[in-house]
Amino acid sequence: MNLFKLKEHNSDVKTEFTAGFTTFLTMMYIVPVNGFILRDAGLPMDAVITATALITILATLFSGLWANTPIAMSVGMGLNAYFSYGLVLGMKIPWQTALGIVFLSGLLFILLSFTNFRVWIITSIPMNLRRAISAGIGTFIAFIGLKQMGMISPDKVTFVKLGDFSEPNVLLGALGLVLCFVFYAYRLKGAFVFAIVITSIVAWILGISPIPHEFVSAPSSISPIFFKLDIISALSLSLLPVVITFLITDMFDTVGTLTGIGARANMFQDGNKNDKSLQKTLEADAIATAAGSLLGVSTTTAFVESASGVEEGGRTGLTAVFTAMFFVTTLFMLPIFKSIPSNAIYPVLVVVGVLMFTELGKINFEQTDLATSAAAFFMVILMPLTYSITNGISAGFLIYTLIKLTKREFSDLNVGIITITLISLLVFILRG
Repeated sequence: MNLFKLKEHNSDVKTEFTAGFTTFLTMMYIVPVNGFILRDAGLPMDAVITATALITILATLFSGLWANTPIAMSVGMGLNAYFSYGLVLGMKIPWQTALGIVFLSGLLFILLSFTNFRVWIITSIPMNLRRAISAGIGTFIAFIGLKQMGMISPDKVTFVKLGDFSEPNVLLGALGLVLCFVFYAYRLKGAFVFAIVITSIVAWILGISPIPHEFVSAPSSISPIFFKLDIISALSLSLLPVVITFLITDMFDTVGTLTGIGARANMFQDGNKNDKSLQKTLEADAIATAAGSLLGVSTTTAFVESASGVEEGGRTGLTAVFTAMFFVTTLFMLPIFKSIPSNAIYPVLVVVGVLMFTELGKINFEQTDLATSAAAFFMVILMPLTYSITNGISAGFLIYTLIKLTKREFSDLNVGIITITLISLLVFILRG
């Protein structure tokens, strides 16, 4: 176990084992949830579930061995929803091309992970705008979750309206949503997993969803989605803003996650010149994203649920290795995952969206200038209304830069912001 330097990190095998299991329990929900989300984009659910489990195992294992950190990785919530509902269903992009976009963003991330670009782009963009991006993605995936559950529905006059709560499926979704919130509020480990299980059992008992006839089976083949990405079609000028969106969002998501976890575990400290763990974890994240697109899933990222393992004492890559080992079991759970009713799954999107939206509360609007306030507003409101993270980010940066130029506050504009603003301009110039 010298590979993990347990003594140097004041840990032991038992502690890392417990931490690994805790992390697994809190993030196991991603396997069925991602299956449902990518299924809506036209990908075969059976293959997606297997591919999701595989990339989680491989990425988490690689992260533990390469970076020696307790960081688990899997398909990121938010970008998987954007993949399905924003790109494939919204922009009518074939899912093969969308996978090509994911691959290109991952390839760029790999190249940039070995440079100072990460530091440059993060320091270039004000923290409040980064928080607004997170909050906007939160509103986007929460809106998708509510729509898929039927809690809101289309309307010719008002565009959206309250759904029909006399429908059993809508009531089931409401039950799942309440359970998710209650379990999470009580900090129950595996809150989402338990909410999904209980909601599914209720659906099976009431006959809303069929009871599974078997509980385990051999893993499904991933051949329908394996290496099916279309990189050539993704190499289009009109899709460049989308590639950049995936790149920046994944980078912010990962760095934000690692910063929060690092503060709890005394990792990723900038003051320690010998600490290469942050750099290596980012490299693992980038490589996993590119690899995931080859397997047939959307962007892979570091999971904030890794914090649960850190709270249990996990300090090294051995925690991640144990987490990966536990995820092997999900390869054989296909019958259970397929029998879960969709309205037991979509409440998770809403709660995750709420958690991401809380980043907006960290912006002090009373002390914030008009440019930041307006940019934050457009980011948060346009992502769900236009079904596009790209549109929200682009509009936000355009408004921010325009106001700053109008007020001649040139010191607040740097090369990074100007670069993203010009790319954002392409979103609207190349539209249609």
